[in-house]
Amino acid sequence: MTIPVGQRNFVVFGVGAVFVLFLVSQFVKTIPPGHVGVATLFGSVVEQGYTQGLHIPVNPLYRWTLFDARQKTQDETARVPTQDQLQTDIDVSVQYRIDGSMAPEILEETGTAAAAVRVHLIPKLRSLLREQGKTIKRAEDFFKEETQITLQTGLTDGLRDYLAPKGIIVSAVLIRDITLPPFIVQAIEQKKEREQAVEREKAELERVRTELQQQVAHAEAQNEASIQEAERMRTLADARAYEIRQINAAIANNPAYIQLQSLEALKAISKDPASKLYFLDGSSPRPLPLMHLGDLQLQR
Repeated sequence: MTIPVGQRNFVVFGVGAVFVLFLVSQFVKTIPPGHVGVATLFGSVVEQGYTQGLHIPVNPLYRWTLFDARQKTQDETARVPTQDQLQTDIDVSVQYRIDGSMAPEILEETGTAAAAVRVHLIPKLRSLLREQGKTIKRAEDFFKEETQITLQTGLTDGLRDYLAPKGIIVSAVLIRDITLPPFIVQAIEQKKEREQAVEREKAELERVRTELQQQVAHAEAQNEASIQEAERMRTLADARAYEIRQINAAIANNPAYIQLQSLEALKAISKDPASKLYFLDGSSPRPLPLMHLGDLQLQR
């Protein structure tokens, strides 16, 4: 079967285009976001790393190793001894990233980013934890805020100083959890219960003291009111006695006063329909009733 010349030319053109694209692709390298590419040529590391983006042209014979330079977290648990010879399990998290500018050096001296973490970060972290633990007197001191702050600061500074020359930048070390020996946990819980019981007793005593103070204040207020009332009654009694003395003195000096009062009383009696008839000695200086005639009523 004979292929027409036009079709044969089209096939040749297509194969040639694919071949050209393949050759071109060998001179192009794309580095993903947040990564650094390190090239090797015949076993030798190229000194300059390749940052994220498109790079043209590149040697098609390069072999590539990618380093993730984004922020990462490494969790680690270590058993830390204190001065009282007790072992405490501490969980920490290290926030770090790979220094992209040192990626070629990391590859040449250690290997991949994971290898750098495994070889440098984790062993140093465990060593620092043990060293920090030796400065703590008792295991339960790990629960103190100042102890945790000192521990985190010491770990962060120690890791930064050690790992920065190795291409790992540490931003922070965080304590996630502290697990004391069981008997210490039990002793702490019992101590907390005793402290809570003492606080409850203090609160109850304070309540009783407040109630007693209120009762004393109320009694003092009542006593003050009683004193004031007695003073008022004494003042009224003195005023009344003074009034009586004045009246008695007036009567003694003016006999006509009794006669006037008697007449006023008779005047009031005369206005009462049920009043009774009395006879008075009008010539007496003190007109008093002479006799009572009973229930006799005047008829008109």
